[in-house]
Amino acid sequence: MILKHPSDRGGSRSQPFERLAENASRFTSSAPFFGICLIMVAVAVTLHVIGLPITWLLFMGESMSAVTLLLVALLKNSELRAERAVQRKLDAIAAALLEGQEGAPGEAHHQLRTALGREVKP
Repeated sequence: MILKHPSDRGGSRSQPFERLAENASRFTSSAPFFGICLIMVAVAVTLHVIGLPITWLLFMGESMSAVTLLLVALLKNSELRAERAVQRKLDAIAAALLEGQEGAPGEAHHQLRTALGREVKP
């Protein structure tokens, strides 16, 4: 079994994980999520200051570790998708430039318009 990155699978329809990763990426870059993180850190510091039993401290630390692990996975997914999208656009631009020097626009011109997200007129 070969695992392929979503951008390598083809098709324009996004998979459930891609939609989840995109929505999570939007949420984690928002002010409410930053507020949640501040609250978690404040709770961890407060637990240390008031001297609660070690089980509470461990629970808080493990919760923060789990959130961090999930965020790393989502960040990597977003990074790969963005990198692939930029590379596709650069490839299309390079091909269109070469094609432009050779004469009339053809398939590379069509791919460039597609990569940039513009509607191709017949």
